[in-house]
Formats: sequence, structure tokens, C-alpha cells
Amino acid sequence: MIETHQLGKRFHDSGGGELRAVQDVNFRCAPGQIYGLLGANGAGKTTTLRILATILAPSEGRATVAGFDVESQPEQVRRNIGFLSTATALYARLTAEEMVQYFGRLHGLDEAVLRRRIDEIFERLGMNEFRRRRCDALSTGMKQRVSIARTLVHDPPVMIFDEPTAGLDVMAARTILDFIRECRDRGKTVVFSTHVMSEAEKVCDTIGIIHQGRLLVEGTLAELGNRYAGKNLEDIFMAVVQP
Repeated sequence: MIETHQLGKRFHDSGGGELRAVQDVNFRCAPGQIYGLLGANGAGKTTTLRILATILAPSEGRATVAGFDVESQPEQVRRNIGFLSTATALYARLTAEEMVQYFGRLHGLDEAVLRRRIDEIFERLGMNEFRRRRCDALSTGMKQRVSIARTLVHDPPVMIFDEPTAGLDVMAARTILDFIRECRDRGKTVVFSTHVMSEAEKVCDTIGIIHQGRLLVEGTLAELGNRYAGKNLEDIFMAVVQP
């Protein structure tokens, strides 16, 4: 379960000014559900998800992930999440397999369990052909699959995806979206941010639209369609952010 209550984040610039990146954000995502956080670049999606992943501390409000508070219990939160974004870095000199092994050991997995998990993940994601290739020699799509593998090697109950298909070709993006659906089908709690409306329509159970740091509206695609006179998601999005 993920829950946020009046979540906010402020940044200060060198001139003493203040930027409110996130303001009064409230939403809830349950196990077996994909919550889609939609917004343009700079809307506050990434800041919100980085708070949930304990990368940033909130300035106001609170958030809990898998029952743990992101500020007072960050280590427990990290044990229970997998966080994936296009900015996820890989160690160039490690092979794909070494990269996933490294993160599995960071999570304290037993070696026998780790080997089994790696075999399962590499088979599922079609990674065996580049299993022993160094990360700096991989294509963008291959690197993203390695990032997925290192994100889920410890089998976390909560998955957070921050625009994971940005910059990928059609085939690689489809692999990511199929995997996100599988996470939901396995009962995981999934938050997925994107600015691609067609992706949200395909995979999200509940959709929240964030703009200028505020969550303006949320609901299922059917609920939003009824509320906005049967419009498609792109038209709904524009009606919300530019009324």
C-alpha cells in the first residue's frame, strides 16, 4: 500500500526564492493496482515519486509505503520497493549479470536464492543473450531491461516506475509495459508516471493528473470519461490542465 497525506516539497534557489514543486498531494494505491500519475514535464511527478522512494524528504505532509513512513523509517521503505526511471544508472564495467548480482547482495539475498532469481528474471526478460556483456556495450533497451532486473531482484511488494519507457523503441517500451501489468497481476502495488496518454490508457487502473505540483483530479478511465463527457484521455488531460 502507498498513501500520501498533504504531501509537499519546496526547493530554495540561490537568490532566496522558493519553488513549490509538490503541493498538498493526496492519493492511495493498493496491492494489485496500477496508479498512473500523469503530467507534463515539470508537473511534479518525479519529485513525488522520489519522495516515495526516500530519495527526497518531504517539506510538508507525510507518506507511507508498505506501512512504513518515508521519513522516520526510510530503510524499511527501501527494502520493500523497486524504483525504476530512465535516469537509473548502471556501472559501465560490470556485465548485466554482475550488475544484478551486486544489487541482490546489497539486499542481503542468500546466494542460492540470488542465482535462482537471476535465472528467472533473465529468462523472463529475454536477457540471456547479453547476460555476460558489459553494460557500456548494451543498447538503450537492453540497459533498461538490466535496470528492471536490478530493481526487482529482491522481489519487492511495491514497484515505482518513473517514465520508464522514455527514449525506448516500440518493442522495448512494450516489454516494459507488459512487465508493469505482470507486477499488478502478481499483487504488487504499482505507481507508474508518464506523459504518454496511450500508455496510461493501456495499463492504469486509476489515473491521477498532476499539474504545477497539485493533483487536480483522479479516477478510473471510465469515471474520468463520464465526468468529461466521454472524451479520450488526451482530451481529458487538456481539459483538466487548461480549463
